[in-house]
Amino acid sequence: MTVIETKKGISPNAIEKLYEFLVDMNNFEALMPKDKIEKWSSTTEQCEFTIKGMARIGLKRIDQTSPTSIKIGSFGKVPFDFSLDIELKPVDDNHTETQMIFKGDINAFMKMMVEKPLTNFFNILVDKAAELNL
Repeated sequence: MTVIETKKGISPNAIEKLYEFLVDMNNFEALMPKDKIEKWSSTTEQCEFTIKGMARIGLKRIDQTSPTSIKIGSFGKVPFDFSLDIELKPVDDNHTETQMIFKGDINAFMKMMVEKPLTNFFNILVDKAAELNL
């Protein structure tokens, strides 16, 4: 099991607002790096996209605890099974700390190839969440 913890970001939004935004998978497109993502499709429960030059990724919300956590799992023809936990903690009434924790069934060879790009990708998502002004 490979675990990747992102850096922590601070969003200028109350925890409830940020949670409501992130729990809707349609909104994940706003977090994605536009130059790296193509063929986006989504519903409130799931989204699918292609990382340019890599695989098609399917994400589906599988659990949630309002307003502190959202658990997302892989679905479809992904290269390996994984989950992504989004953890939210209030800093004060108008700011929320955000962190994502990736857990994947990645063999040692693939881990060497994907760990750094995945870490960078998930850190971008945290940065984008910190830039949201809801």
